[in-house]
Amino acid sequence: MSIIGNNFLNISAIIKRFLPAQPCVLCGSMSHDGMWCAACDAALPYFDAPHCRVCALPTPSGEVCGHCLKDPPLFTRTTAAFSYSFPLDKLVQAMKFGEQLALANAFAEKLALRIDQSDLPDCIIPMPLHPAKLRERGFNQSLLLAATLARKLDIELLPGACHRVRDTLPQSALPWKERKKNVRNAFRCDMDMSGKRVALVDDVLTTGASLNALAEAVNKRGSVESNSWVVARTLPH
Repeated sequence: MSIIGNNFLNISAIIKRFLPAQPCVLCGSMSHDGMWCAACDAALPYFDAPHCRVCALPTPSGEVCGHCLKDPPLFTRTTAAFSYSFPLDKLVQAMKFGEQLALANAFAEKLALRIDQSDLPDCIIPMPLHPAKLRERGFNQSLLLAATLARKLDIELLPGACHRVRDTLPQSALPWKERKKNVRNAFRCDMDMSGKRVALVDDVLTTGASLNALAEAVNKRGSVESNSWVVARTLPH
């Protein structure tokens, strides 16, 4: 490494030591590294294994999986920062159900590092909540994620482009085979997306049914490409 590189790292380390410390959300030790400490960061399940570029299921050498070859989803690529396993799953649940909203910014920063910035889309659309669910929860975690990503990557955020028009059952409460039916025609896109390449943002991808239904709504309005950006990918046991 060059002398300039070494000096930059040394200055960064000095600055970090003088920043206010906060308790790590995982182990409780005081951290200068953000929401969680460096030791816990090293233990997080980063999504580094070879995987299908379409749905992000693991494949031996990164080839497109058989399911996507046989029945491809309506989104063309998936980018995930983590696999949805311990302790990352507890952090996502704390964001969604424990109102630890600062985690959304931390997740988005990690996800932004995984996104190919040489080939960015035209706009970002967060997974919408039904108005009844939004009133109940008080926030849309996907919108929080998308807002940070849009700011960091300098991409247009379209928070009102799509709406959830049916108050569906939570996908996590249903068997995998019933999830596609649950979200069928659940979304509507009210904006002309002609010629646009779109990133669809959600917290977790499991079967991909919700993202596929949202991509269908966007593609019907003229989008030429929809990609999915998620914090975590659920992997088969």
